[in-house]
Amino acid sequence: MHRILSIVIVASLAFLGCRAKELVEKEAIKADLHKRGTMDLMKEVSEDKYTAPADGKLTEAQIQMYLKVREREKVIAQEAKKDAQAHAAAADKAGSKSIAGMMEGLKTMSSAAEMLTADIRAAKDLHYNTQEYLWVKGQILAASSSAMMEKVGQTLQVQMDASYAQIKKSYDEAKDDATKKAYGEMLANMDKSKQEAAQQQKVDPALAYNRQLLAKYDSALNAVTNEMAKYEDHPGDAKKSMDEFNKNLEAQQDAAKKQ
Repeated sequence: MHRILSIVIVASLAFLGCRAKELVEKEAIKADLHKRGTMDLMKEVSEDKYTAPADGKLTEAQIQMYLKVREREKVIAQEAKKDAQAHAAAADKAGSKSIAGMMEGLKTMSSAAEMLTADIRAAKDLHYNTQEYLWVKGQILAASSSAMMEKVGQTLQVQMDASYAQIKKSYDEAKDDATKKAYGEMLANMDKSKQEAAQQQKVDPALAYNRQLLAKYDSALNAVTNEMAKYEDHPGDAKKSMDEFNKNLEAQQDAAKKQ
């Protein structure tokens, strides 16, 4: 019993320690947002220089950098969002035509800008080269977007295959030359579309490499999801939307296969 009580106490202290650290971090972020504006941040960012690799491939260290920035970015974005909402509410209360209302409106815009640049601020806070971070983020989002578009493409392909099978059946069953010719032209156009789609689906080697590397840490689709999650009102809203998107694609594929 004594041992169990000791474990509970240690666990409680650890939780309180983490909670205290989180509160201190949030207060530090609030203070920085009020002290260092977006223009000041952009001036600091302009001083960073980075030459991207010619092959466009990410490294393990760069992905780790992105993940660390992303965690801090979430906190900064939420704090900036709270400020923007508070200023917007104050502007509404004061009236848009009043001096106080106009000032609060400007503060709302300033907080919105801070929310949109939360990732750059986070990278700077963590002492990373912001230009390198921006390149890494671009590569990761490109890989994430390509994974999403590939899934959309697969759904369209299943639907096209189902339509092709139906038209081919009608072509085979056609009784007169005019009808057969019409269906034949439709099939020819669909074959051409398939060839064009196949050409477009060729993945860039760097993109394929980056997607494979990202799969070790995260689902390729999660980069886009987490980008959306920074601004969500309730934790989990972005993931829920992405899950619904994926389920909808799967349902469309199933429906096409059953035709």
